[in-house]
Amino acid sequence: MARVVVVHGIGQEFLGPESMGRDVGPALRDGVRLAGGPRLEPKDVACAFYGNLYFEAGMRSLDIPPWDETDVDEGLEIELLEAWWEQAARIDPAVLGPDAADSRGVVGFGASRLLLSERVRAALDALSASSFFAKVSDRLLIFALKQVRRYMTEPELRRQAQARIAEEITDETRVLVAHSLGSVIAYEALCAHPEWPVTDFVTLGSPLGMRSVVFDRLEPRPTKNVGCWPGGIERWTNIADRGDIVALADRLGPRFSDRVDDSSISNGMQMHDLLRYLTASRTGTAVARGLED
Repeated sequence: MARVVVVHGIGQEFLGPESMGRDVGPALRDGVRLAGGPRLEPKDVACAFYGNLYFEAGMRSLDIPPWDETDVDEGLEIELLEAWWEQAARIDPAVLGPDAADSRGVVGFGASRLLLSERVRAALDALSASSFFAKVSDRLLIFALKQVRRYMTEPELRRQAQARIAEEITDETRVLVAHSLGSVIAYEALCAHPEWPVTDFVTLGSPLGMRSVVFDRLEPRPTKNVGCWPGGIERWTNIADRGDIVALADRLGPRFSDRVDDSSISNGMQMHDLLRYLTASRTGTAVARGLED
């Protein structure tokens, strides 16, 4: 009966709840212990896994399709790519930003499909020069764009992903820890289930504050540019590495409530890595606080 449930982000689709748990559980227990919290048992931590929902039922592809710049869809995928590009240029001097690309004659995202593909190619090339995306292939980056777009636009996938979290919540669950896209899924699940016994919400590298692509598409919808408080939780701790491009709005308080406790940490060169976030003492402190009651 898990006291803490962890929700992963994108890029874990080839794993499963048990294999994820072998890494996630010890990392979270380490974080709590290093923060001076209680020594948790393996049974205290569960992983809500939704990665396989991105494959057809009964199928587990051994590879990702050979996507390139022509496969990035207009709309949400383009918006997300542009936002990542702009953020990467702001925080990494090695990245040629959109403005610099414009000065070199690279067309904007409002052009024809052929010219649009050239713009996407420029964005992919620029991001490949960043320390954040340096080891990420074009195909994986495009897959990430599509995973976000699919969750935000496909109601059935949205429902199933949230159901995976519900399966792990028990009467003993007090803390919900969620990373990256998982924080969006967890947020919406908490809003839909105010009866859950969860008292503490811990978000890691979260894109929840990202306007247009995520924030403005949340369910329930924000009211007057303020997001709903998630369910019956008492405390919300948001943690982000300042170099984490996914966490575009690294402070969620301005979007949701001044009750959100925003904190910045450093994960070294692996800014968005889930295990780095989980072993951070700030994460451990937030989890331990939720287990004190």
